[in-house]
Amino acid sequence: MKNPENIIVGISIGDLNGIGGEIVLKTFEDDRMLDFCTPVIFASAKTIGFLKTHFKSAINFNNINNIEQLAIGKVNVLNCWNELVKINFGKEDPKIGEYAIKSLESATKALKENAIDVLVTAPINKHNIQSERFNFPGHTNYLAQELEGDSLMFMVHDDLRVGLLTDHVPLKDVVTHITEELIIEKISTVYKSLKQDFRIRKPKIAVLGINPHTGDNGVIGTEDDTVLRPTLKKIKDAGKLVFGPYAADSFFGSDNYKNFDAIIAAYHDQGLTPFKTLSFGRGVNFTAGLNKVRTSPDHGTAYEIAGKGKADENSFKEALFTALKIYKNRIEYAEITANPLKKAPKKI
Repeated sequence: MKNPENIIVGISIGDLNGIGGEIVLKTFEDDRMLDFCTPVIFASAKTIGFLKTHFKSAINFNNINNIEQLAIGKVNVLNCWNELVKINFGKEDPKIGEYAIKSLESATKALKENAIDVLVTAPINKHNIQSERFNFPGHTNYLAQELEGDSLMFMVHDDLRVGLLTDHVPLKDVVTHITEELIIEKISTVYKSLKQDFRIRKPKIAVLGINPHTGDNGVIGTEDDTVLRPTLKKIKDAGKLVFGPYAADSFFGSDNYKNFDAIIAAYHDQGLTPFKTLSFGRGVNFTAGLNKVRTSPDHGTAYEIAGKGKADENSFKEALFTALKIYKNRIEYAEITANPLKKAPKKI
């Protein structure tokens, strides 16, 4: 890790026919952002130049061909391709998907080589990125392969943090994926992230039930009684403050979520529907559990408003600031845990 006062932020440009380019430009039109970090946009000068003209942006950028040429305190654009790209806002295009992957792969390579400190990803279209070479349902799954650790989709906004036992899994397959091993792994990942990334000393974690009303004693499914409850008891007996399972239908509406540092949902929509209802436009998708920091805004490509200058950059800004904060927290946590007795006062 480098100097936490000069954090190099890699940005993958996402789907160029969506709103990714617009929200990146709007974020860095504010020169004050450069007081916090030095951005490197993985795309091309021609592409960013087109976007700058289209959106009448006042942004200035430094055109580079390799990461060693980056200029501290400026917006850098690293050329991942040189040809002109035909951008048709609002259209799904497999060719545009190829450029999204070129950007992501180049940024991930730089992250792995410590040429950048954190990665913030603009939205992709999960359908048009698919190919024989790239066959992942999203960023999280790809980064899980490329980086070290046990990845977990962790949605965060202020004190609201929602993790998932299963993420991009069809609903009909969710139950078969939830095993004792998976539950232990995901809770361990959330627990470590709360301590390391969010500086919470004794995390309290709530777990939502798999079935409606957590199965109603087996009337609406047995998985909560046979798998989830026994596993949570085992984890709690080992010393972690883990509670549940809670019935998901009333958990957020009753404000019970405010009593916990994180909530773990059984599947994608069980966790993300309440999360986005409470925080939409300000939430952040953080890939917890990996050896590198990656964040993303909590929305998609928004084709319906792409190219119209209407996109709200606040979620992208939140993703950027969250990445910076987590990066600094990890440095401090590593220093403290490397020698916990070092800073302790001497006994007289």
